[in-house]
Amino acid sequence: MSKYDVIVLGSGPGGYVTAIRASQLGLKTAVIEKESLGGVCLNWGCIPTKALLKSAQVFEYLKHADDYGLTVKEFDKDFDAVVNRSRNVADGMSKGVQFLMKKNKIDVISGYGTLKPGKKVDVDGTIHSADHIIIATGARSRELPNLPQDGEKVIGYRKAMTLEKQPKKLIIVGSGAIGVEFAYFYNSMGTDVTVVEYLPRIVPVEDEEVSKQLERSFKKSGIKVLTSTEVTSVDTSGEGVKAAIKTKKGEDVLEADMVLSAVGIKTNIENIGLEDVGIVTDRDKILVNDFYQTNIPGYYAIGDVTPGPALAHVASAEGILCVEKIAGQHVEAIDYGNIPGCTYCTPEIASVGLTEAQAKDKGIDIKVGKFPFSASGKASAGGHKEGFVKVIFDAKYGEWLGCHMIGTGVTDMIAEAVLGRKLETTGHEVLKTIHPHPTMSEAVMEAVADAYDEVIHI
Repeated sequence: MSKYDVIVLGSGPGGYVTAIRASQLGLKTAVIEKESLGGVCLNWGCIPTKALLKSAQVFEYLKHADDYGLTVKEFDKDFDAVVNRSRNVADGMSKGVQFLMKKNKIDVISGYGTLKPGKKVDVDGTIHSADHIIIATGARSRELPNLPQDGEKVIGYRKAMTLEKQPKKLIIVGSGAIGVEFAYFYNSMGTDVTVVEYLPRIVPVEDEEVSKQLERSFKKSGIKVLTSTEVTSVDTSGEGVKAAIKTKKGEDVLEADMVLSAVGIKTNIENIGLEDVGIVTDRDKILVNDFYQTNIPGYYAIGDVTPGPALAHVASAEGILCVEKIAGQHVEAIDYGNIPGCTYCTPEIASVGLTEAQAKDKGIDIKVGKFPFSASGKASAGGHKEGFVKVIFDAKYGEWLGCHMIGTGVTDMIAEAVLGRKLETTGHEVLKTIHPHPTMSEAVMEAVADAYDEVIHI
């Protein structure tokens, strides 16, 4: 039986990052992985989807080359080549994680790990033990009873990025990040896309103005958007799919080649030994304290399997904090009110903190500023004037309560707001920080200026 200081179960962006930090801290570390290093995010999620989206973006540029004074006489897409490029990007990143494991002297144990009492893990019949076992098994596509996935006509995100043939018509159920990213990709590739959302607006966790802007942008690009709509059943008996829907106006049937179910995630906590060890769960999540300790000493959990936001960067941060606490370092609990969220459709969406509605619901007296990219020189030069930056401040103290962006490249801009909020930056300080011109990022300063009635360019 091999003995370690730390064993990490799962090698996604939570697991492999946790293992590396543990090794850096001098802890003898192993990672157990049943499939591919890097987990879903690197192999089937974050990274390969961004490769697909980049291909779609380049294809969009070619279609609008004349807008830039350029003539492109012949061009077309090769759907197989687009998918293969995405897989090659993912494979390259996975090999990078393999290198990092070797560099940091982390043992990679291939196989299915099952937790055992006494700080042990059974990997396909071989027992390994550690003083600290960290569960980082992640999540998968959630299936609804009325929308069972058969992998052919009703699919999840994993199948959606490796289709052998591009569908002519696609219904996407759910308009969170996964749903709208695939909606943009397939629409750009030429698929007739319909997005069905149960709630009254798409990307429902975002600020209401952001949701409205994305719906306008989607409809302008030819994506059909149905909100306050429920898919009650699907019929896959024919050549394609017939999806029965219920709207405020009544019932209808949508027809397509296939349906992509993007209705959230289901945690991978079954059949990993939680019951045998006695680890407490609630509503599909493992319960942990501020330092990711479960109710059983020596067992920890991070990432999607815990109640926090199911985001790659959150899992990484949780894992780092967890092992730093194990190593005896002074650590502070993560502020879950300052977690950035990013969606990579076009236009992109990025946000952090309170929405305007949330701030008002808390009874806070607020100042709100908004700067449209239509007034941005850089956005105009780049040919992407859709969207805006919106900021929310506490009117009394100047605290930066929230920042919400929609437009080209905003996922690379949101960190300014995250850092500013971490440092308790006030609106006045942002306003008096000189931003470079012409850039997309100066829209943040302009939005703050709008909140304080000092805006120059609108």
